[in-house]
Amino acid sequence: MSAQKKTNPLLPMAAGCIAGGIEATAVWPMEFIKTQLQLSAKGSKLPYDGMISGITYTVKSTGFFSLYRGLAPTLIGSIPKAGIRFGLNAVIKDNLRDKDGKLTPGKQFLAGLGAGVAEALLIVAPVETVKTKCIELDMPFVSGFKQILAKEGIGGVYQGAGAT
Repeated sequence: MSAQKKTNPLLPMAAGCIAGGIEATAVWPMEFIKTQLQLSAKGSKLPYDGMISGITYTVKSTGFFSLYRGLAPTLIGSIPKAGIRFGLNAVIKDNLRDKDGKLTPGKQFLAGLGAGVAEALLIVAPVETVKTKCIELDMPFVSGFKQILAKEGIGGVYQGAGAT
């Protein structure tokens, strides 16, 4: 049997970008409330104490679309994050195939691991760190990013990368 043709990584990358955007938009209201609850543990008191009460309070007090406040930075991270994961996974799998085009489960695992580590270090850690700090500082993404770089340097952007 002859080797299989290599996959064009642009197709899985594009599919990943689309999936990442849809995923981020779908879960953002819960992520927004969760982050508010986490930050309230540092001292500020919220008028709600859980996910449902937080969503209900936010919709009643500031409207449905306010649940999506701060989504843009997450989309900026989620779209390339999923694109890198899907596209790089395809590239790594193509490079690990044997001469017959087959992959062992171990090689499939390695491809996923490699894509996941790259995604975490290139996109997830810095975007999540900046997003959380921007919510805490009540600043837009770009302004918050600039402030973090000015006060903490690049290390402030990668704070928590080891845990990721």
